Amino acid sequence: MKTKQTKATILTAKPRVNVVTLGCSKNIHDSEVLMGQLKGNQIDVVHESNNIQANDIVVINTCGFIDNAKQESIDTILQFSELKDQGKVNKVIVTGCLSERYKPELQTEIPNIDAYFGTNDLPDLLSSIGADYRHELLGERLLTTPSHFSYFKIAEGCNRPCSFCAIPLMRGKHVSKSIDDLVKEAKFLASNGTKELILIAQDLTYYGLDIYGKRNLSDLLRHLSDVEGIDWIRLQYAYPSGFPMDILDAMNERSNICNYLDMPLQHITDNMLTSMRRGTTKQKQIDLVNKIRDKVPNIALRTTLICGYPGETEQDFEEMLGWVESTRFDRLGCFTYSHEEKTHAHNLEDNVPEEVKQGRVDAIMEVQQGISYDINQSKVGNSYKVLVDRIDGDYYIGRTEYDSPEVDNEVIIAAKDNYLRIGDFVNVVIERAEDFDLYGSVVK
Repeated sequence: MKTKQTKATILTAKPRVNVVTLGCSKNIHDSEVLMGQLKGNQIDVVHESNNIQANDIVVINTCGFIDNAKQESIDTILQFSELKDQGKVNKVIVTGCLSERYKPELQTEIPNIDAYFGTNDLPDLLSSIGADYRHELLGERLLTTPSHFSYFKIAEGCNRPCSFCAIPLMRGKHVSKSIDDLVKEAKFLASNGTKELILIAQDLTYYGLDIYGKRNLSDLLRHLSDVEGIDWIRLQYAYPSGFPMDILDAMNERSNICNYLDMPLQHITDNMLTSMRRGTTKQKQIDLVNKIRDKVPNIALRTTLICGYPGETEQDFEEMLGWVESTRFDRLGCFTYSHEEKTHAHNLEDNVPEEVKQGRVDAIMEVQQGISYDINQSKVGNSYKVLVDRIDGDYYIGRTEYDSPEVDNEVIIAAKDNYLRIGDFVNVVIERAEDFDLYGSVVK
């Protein structure tokens, strides 16, 4: 009798939605919006729960950017497809960039998935779960990050013609959100404990051209800066061509706009920049970096680079390596080129061997490691405002305004006094530094 009751309970239990997020911070944002809509429809929702239940509806938010990310997404779909076949989950729904880009192929290769949706199909996805898209929930979402910081997407899509990038194929043309809607979202987040907004888009610096007729990021920054409770505003993914210098004025004027800029430059030689269709030149990029540093002398500049793009010669690479050594970026990431279907560069021969690509990445990152070490050593003895992100054993782990979550320096503070909480700001004097970590004590 007891066994029968247990089975009946399982069969009649209310479905729960388990959202699995892969890929970048933009996907994190999209999953949070989805979860907010589900909660607003009184549907039980969790994020990446390891407690898999037989009545779960699993929604996989995929990435389709480069080969490694695509493979991770496919592996995850196959994993949950097998769990469905075994009766361990109820339904599996796939959404996001991979699904947008390869829906017909996925439907053919993995047919037991209940539904595939693209990047702009949220209302249809909700409907498939028995939920309605509720416009009154605009700006409301369930954070999957710690509540004190939030990835804050100000636009969708991209109008840039970069030859190596498949983002426009998956995300469409650039569409800015209005300042009013973004301020409303920022106020909602602040009321729920968010202290740091990390502004993201495929291209922050294009913001406003489509709806205001001008690049309007500086105006948006000032409006967000006025939101009570927002202590830090951080800029990621600023495109260099047509860079609006007035955002640096806003940065200088407002203490809660971090002196931090993530600007992916990708390469430095003229022939590579031309083939990549970046709309700029070596000298323009050098001049831009110098102007930014002149205007905001204590800014932390992060960039990303690509090694092994079609036609990249040893001379191209050596020129980029020398430029990295002389420019001394505060933060730098480097990636091997991925030959992506339907991009402009896919028409070119992918003629740099993988081992050469990786060797070039390793060489650049070795140089950057030394630069990071030197820059960190210069911080020893100085005091910085630090935001506490987590507690790890006997240590508090935090960041300065010059560091973004997951990709930059961490500040490690010995937990001598157990009074700090996650999300607290505290002044820390740096006592020791390594390549990518700082160690310090609270200034009392």
